[in-house]
Amino acid sequence: MSGRSCSCRGKKAAHRGAVPTAVGLAICLVLVGCGGPSRNAHPQAAAGVKVKPGVEVFLEKHLDLVKGKRVGIITNPTGTDSLLRTTIDLFLGNPAVKLVALYGPEHGVRGDAQAGQYVPFYIDRKYGLPEYNLPVFSLYGQSMKPEAGMLKNIDEFMRSFDTQETGKVPEAAMVEGIDVMMFDIQDVGTRVYTYVATMAYAMQAAAENGIEFIVLDRPNPVNGADMEGPILEYPEFSSFLGLFPIPERHGMTMGELAGMFNDKFLARKARLTVIPMEGWRREMWFDQTGLPWVIPSPNMPTLDTATVYPGLVAIEGTNLSEGRGTTKPFELFGAPWIDGYELAKTLNGLGLPGVRFREAWFTPSFSKFQGLLCGGCQVHVIDRAAFQPFATALHVIKTVRDAYPEKFEFHPDYFDKVMGTASVRLALEAGTDIGTILDGIKPGLEAFAALRKAYLLY
Repeated sequence: MSGRSCSCRGKKAAHRGAVPTAVGLAICLVLVGCGGPSRNAHPQAAAGVKVKPGVEVFLEKHLDLVKGKRVGIITNPTGTDSLLRTTIDLFLGNPAVKLVALYGPEHGVRGDAQAGQYVPFYIDRKYGLPEYNLPVFSLYGQSMKPEAGMLKNIDEFMRSFDTQETGKVPEAAMVEGIDVMMFDIQDVGTRVYTYVATMAYAMQAAAENGIEFIVLDRPNPVNGADMEGPILEYPEFSSFLGLFPIPERHGMTMGELAGMFNDKFLARKARLTVIPMEGWRREMWFDQTGLPWVIPSPNMPTLDTATVYPGLVAIEGTNLSEGRGTTKPFELFGAPWIDGYELAKTLNGLGLPGVRFREAWFTPSFSKFQGLLCGGCQVHVIDRAAFQPFATALHVIKTVRDAYPEKFEFHPDYFDKVMGTASVRLALEAGTDIGTILDGIKPGLEAFAALRKAYLLY
């Protein structure tokens, strides 16, 4: 690597070779065992925890990175240690960290905003003390004031807003009072989950404003080995639902993605530091880490949701309900005009690996078909090692479209942005066999698997 180097012990360096552009600054990866002796050693992790998240490693070993610097952090309720103490509280309670600003992604720092809901600027007065009155900057709509009509149809607003860049890139005024921007958010392993784009935009803003960027790494909850779905066609289908050419299910952690983005895709390279976890292995699912599950967003309540999400999120780009407004988002899908018995019978007849479909009826309390009784199915994953969420979703969409050709509709722009390509929709509309569609995706996945090797930390 060119530029500033980082001497690390205990794990392999993840980025080998020079950054490909002359303006590239060095990517500094702080790996397990890096740095000097521990200061302010973090209390012992909760019993049964096998994985130590990046925030705990940072507090134990790397406080020197922020010594004498003003810190801003992008976080939400998932930013906790293994004892469920928030990163915000841990930083505020540590004299070595001068926390001066918070930055909220979609759903906000406190996680209280629904999908597509405008997140405003405010002052966090949790502690009731002047020194803890932290400004909270929105990275989801700060520069865009919603009109009344947007709030009446949140689904339409979400489909429109999430395909734009507006209001999501940190402005210079938001970061002028900090020296280091940190990122501590639990991702779900899917390209379209908007925290990925938030991180990339923030890295770009940090680079443009001469600010260091530190990622506190966390597990990929649906394991770091499996990859599925098409590679995003860049830049034609780049949006907040996916900025760069990675697959729908990428099998990487946020720290690993940060390294790849910085090296391969950002116009200006950030002074990036990644604090890896300790104890995480690529084959791990979240429930094997010993860490407590904190919902990453209002419609991601459980690991079961995250397991189906890399595929069933595609239903957002159709006129089917994806289960928003129920207690089982993305596990339930349907519409008022669907016969759940017949649909479940047809889908189960396909013999898809690792999954069964149960007929279901539900009435969404918000989102598509609010207040209307919908027929459909619930996805029951019976073998997650065999389950293929992306392929399953394509079979679901094809089956519903074939059964209800006069009723089913795509939202073409949004569906294509979720897919990262128009080719999947066009193939489905042409009646192409799902196996043929998946075969066409394989070469891109193989190329990505080779590309990502240089950026894997675990």
